[in-house]
Amino acid sequence: MKIKEIRDKIKENVGKVIIGKDEIIDILITTVIAGGHALLEDVPGTGKTVMAKTLAKSIGGDFKRVQFTPDLLPSDITGINYYNQKLSEFVLRRGPIFTNILLADEINRATPRTQGSLLEAMEERQVSIDGVTHKLDTPFFVIATQNPVETQGTFPLPEAQIDRFLVKINMGYPTKEDGKKIIQRFMADNPMDTIEEVCTKEDIIQAAKEYQQVYLCEELQDYILSIIDRTLNHSDILLGVSPRGTLALVKAVRVYAAMDGRDYVTPEDIKTLSPYVLAHRIILKDAMRYKGVDSKVLILDILNEISVPTENWENIKER
Repeated sequence: MKIKEIRDKIKENVGKVIIGKDEIIDILITTVIAGGHALLEDVPGTGKTVMAKTLAKSIGGDFKRVQFTPDLLPSDITGINYYNQKLSEFVLRRGPIFTNILLADEINRATPRTQGSLLEAMEERQVSIDGVTHKLDTPFFVIATQNPVETQGTFPLPEAQIDRFLVKINMGYPTKEDGKKIIQRFMADNPMDTIEEVCTKEDIIQAAKEYQQVYLCEELQDYILSIIDRTLNHSDILLGVSPRGTLALVKAVRVYAAMDGRDYVTPEDIKTLSPYVLAHRIILKDAMRYKGVDSKVLILDILNEISVPTENWENIKER
């Protein structure tokens, strides 16, 4: 199954439940194929968990959900070795992290120690239990949600963990027109009940190989580096985008181009993905945070400042 075909099928399926979020759905599918992880952040009731569950049901493979709470322990996620009296030996009881898609609901309600138990899994695709390393299945995709409004009983994610997420997405409120469609759609049966698997995990694994054939010309490599360099030298930014963030953007734009049926990247791909991939990787200076400056808006300002290369992108591979 081609990447564009996978995108179209998943998007149509998710669209049966989620209304008016086409770009966000595209970003999430991009993240899955790129082998990354997604952080959904917004106020309660905007559809974060519904979006995650609908996407998971559309993709074949195992799905687990963990409700993060202050008393959740790392072993509740990774698993433990327990003594089996019948076998007279220790046996591994695998935790929910041994899955293909893990929904970490309200991740910022868990303690830093428990949040940190995801770090190795997200970056290395493995977990260590009692000194023994266990490989996770492929694909492995974490969708985490958090509520930025309620601060009581929450623990902000450390920068090291936020950097593990390929994208950070704000769902946003629906428009009045979309709100009416949501009412009408949910007045009857729950549309979640009609969601079926439309692609297998083998399709996702194959897509992850196919997108690597997408061409990113040298001019656009320089364009990406100019954006990154601006974050490193901006007067309002304390800490700019790291090399990991640069590679994350390169990976994301190649997948995004493939989902559009192209084997080459355009500047529009970079401009679309940059706010989602880069905004959560920069740290603003205290003065900017006190003013309530949004890092995503700052990335958009940087994109407007930097001149965009102009080429015939369709024919640039022939040079």
